[in-house]
Amino acid sequence: MEIKGFAVDVDGTITEDGGVISLDAAYSLRWLEKMGYKVILVSGRSAWEALALSIYLGTTKVVVGENGGVVATSPLDMTLLADISHSLMAYDYLSKKISNVKKKLVFPRFTEVVLERTFDLNEGRRVLDESGIPVTINDSKYGYHLTHKSVNKAVGLKVAAKHLGIDTSQIIAIGDSEIDIPMFMACGYSVALGNAPNSLKEKANFFVNASMGNGLVEAIQHITEKFMKIRLDRGAKS
Repeated sequence: MEIKGFAVDVDGTITEDGGVISLDAAYSLRWLEKMGYKVILVSGRSAWEALALSIYLGTTKVVVGENGGVVATSPLDMTLLADISHSLMAYDYLSKKISNVKKKLVFPRFTEVVLERTFDLNEGRRVLDESGIPVTINDSKYGYHLTHKSVNKAVGLKVAAKHLGIDTSQIIAIGDSEIDIPMFMACGYSVALGNAPNSLKEKANFFVNASMGNGLVEAIQHITEKFMKIRLDRGAKS
């Protein structure tokens, strides 16, 4: 496989509990950039947050936010891949059918609605299926995301990859949640972290034992050994 880039989830992948960035994960991502690879942040967070994080991490300044709904190359250059109106409609419908449905306090969104994880996800999916509204509800572990059915992380990543002149078959995906499955399926190779659900591990080409930031370091060690025949010695803690 010819590797030209990495698509990396943010929450639970380069962060530790509480959303704190893992220093070892940050070191590893910057190392990949210095090796000449594109490191694309693909997040459920807003594109603004992902872009700011890419600047401070020193990774590629093309990011995917809102679980594929927005691709940004600068704070003023954003491509919107869905209309938020359907997600707002889905939120209104859910709030009438299920108790304790609450919006999460997040940065402003252009294409999706983020909810607190305060109700049963399967019940929410059942209700939405009955509504006929073209919106999915997915758990990023950060929140429940109401996203148009035409959008997912793979859709956004393909747009980002086009900006960079590469194909998703040349990208390795790393993530930890069910919402990463489309991205895993679109990329040439994928690694799930130890804190990922079985549904993601089953779709991955490989999964590591370590979790969160340590898991990302272990994932990059695996990739460098498998594809580059080198080892990144600064690694996960035991």
